[in-house]
Amino acid sequence: MVRATPEVRTGDPAWVVETVAADFEAASRRAFAHRQGFTVAIPGGSVATVCFARLARLAIDWGRVEFFWVDERAVPPDSPDSNYAVARSLWLERAEVPVARIHRMRGEAQPLDRAAREYSDELVRVAGAPPRLDYVLLGVGPDGHVASLFPGRNETAEGRWVLAVEDAPKPPPRRLTLSLPALTHARRVVVVATGEEKSAAVRAALADGSSSLPVARVARDARSCMFVLDRPAARLL
Repeated sequence: MVRATPEVRTGDPAWVVETVAADFEAASRRAFAHRQGFTVAIPGGSVATVCFARLARLAIDWGRVEFFWVDERAVPPDSPDSNYAVARSLWLERAEVPVARIHRMRGEAQPLDRAAREYSDELVRVAGAPPRLDYVLLGVGPDGHVASLFPGRNETAEGRWVLAVEDAPKPPPRRLTLSLPALTHARRVVVVATGEEKSAAVRAALADGSSSLPVARVARDARSCMFVLDRPAARLL
């Protein structure tokens, strides 16, 4: 399959938030028009703190949206380091998302490999085999990582849908993450980057066809991909 060239949009920080919200809402309408529900995978980090409160205010039938996570730290769900905890406080509780629609990664479960297999089974049950999420929202690190897929790591080469990460190069080292195939098989991938420290990774993703950075592999392989950038993040384009 020929992949589409990523769409790139650039603006000020407030515009970034509104662009993500408008795109998410449009994708939900497309999904509801063709399928019973809308399956999404969401991140933690700066994207959560910047965008989630605005997304919670969208006029969407949240009872038809299935929430997954792109990654999670190996911490309890009430930990301040938990991606689920951030999403719960900024989005899920405010939007009154039904508990049955929330598929959190059980980062506190042991062993992590079993938790990864169980989450993979849940993803396949809801999103099909192979799983095809409707919408994946991603941030990107200054090193070019997405989800908990880091540059130069063996995890980026594996073919499973959900992976256990035991030694991530940034704390905490133990995590669960969707794999690159799970991310790029989605109907829509949106990468959000803000800040000049992200500009080199953004340039590699969009201008270096040989880059092995995880964000570059997402840009090359995703079926439909949009980068939403503030002006400092787009400085090197």
